[in-house]
This record gives sequence, C-alpha cells and structure tokens, in this order.
Amino acid sequence: MAFKIYTKTGDLGKTSLIGGTKVAKSHIRIESYGTVDELNSYVGLVSDNINDEHTKIILKEIQDRLFTIGSSLACDPDKEPLMKIPDLKEEDIVLLEKEIDFMNETLPAMKSFILPGGHVAVSTAHVARCVCRRAERLCVNMQQHEIFVEPLVIKYLNRLSDYLFVLARFIGHLLGVAEIAWKPRIKSP
Repeated sequence: MAFKIYTKTGDLGKTSLIGGTKVAKSHIRIESYGTVDELNSYVGLVSDNINDEHTKIILKEIQDRLFTIGSSLACDPDKEPLMKIPDLKEEDIVLLEKEIDFMNETLPAMKSFILPGGHVAVSTAHVARCVCRRAERLCVNMQQHEIFVEPLVIKYLNRLSDYLFVLARFIGHLLGVAEIAWKPRIKSP
C-alpha cells in the first residue's frame, strides 16, 4: 500500500514537531523551517537554470544542508538529544566561504549597488538570497525570544546569503550578462 500524503491531523491548525510535540502551524519554529524549505526549492530552481556543473554540485550540497537545517528547526529541542538528527558542521560554512572566494577571483570589483535582473538564473539566485535572509531573520527572532536554535544554523544561513549574492553575480558573468547598476534618483532642490 502506498504512503498517504494527507493525514488530516493538521486540519485544526496544529502540527507536530519531530519528537511529537504539537504546536500551532503559525508557531515561529514552523515558519522558520517552512522558510528554509522555500529556500531549498529556490536553490533547486537556480540549479535548474544554470549549466555550470561545479556550481550544480555545490548547490546540491547546499540543498542537503538545508534539509539538515530544516530537520534541526523542526525538532523539539527538549527531545532532540534522544534522536539521531543530521548535524551541521563548521566545515559546511568553510565550503561556502571557499566557493565565495573562488567566484570572487573572476568577478570585477563592485562599484555600485546592483539590481537583480538580466537573466532568469541571475534573478532566481537573488530571490533565493532574499528568502535566505528571511530564514536567517526568523532564526534570530527565535533566538531573541529564547526559543532554541542551533547557533551554527544562523551562521550558515548568514554565509549562504552571501554565497547566493556572489553566485548571482557569478552566473551573470558566466552567461555574459551585464550587471544592472543601481542609479539612484537624486532629489532636485
């Protein structure tokens, strides 16, 4: 018999964390891992819109880490020590930093703010960056409200948003798409 995707247990606005604790679907913990799931989908969309094999491999690794982060956020922290939840490591952040440095070696120095656009792959990477920043803000909000979130999760999301920004520029570079410089409108006297 096939696994049913619907359980009807959430019909009254509650859901279960890993470990069985019931919380409202509007709980910040649910919002945080839902946003990480949204981010993961956008990272997949970025990958689907590029041809660079090395970048595709890195993006697949990032998607795996985002599932790790999602499982961490979806877990009742009081029950987590008793379960085998995938873990995030400092090396995962180091990988992002190395990739940022690698891409920056070929990119021209930024002389102005840039607007997202020029190619669907560039714009999608910018959307992923924005969703990543939102996920980071939600996790920081959890932390500020003394709801446990692994500090490495916040650090990873922070570095990932930097990676996605540089990736957007790098994709444009690979595609030969000119960056769109922001030219602010100056107030007339």
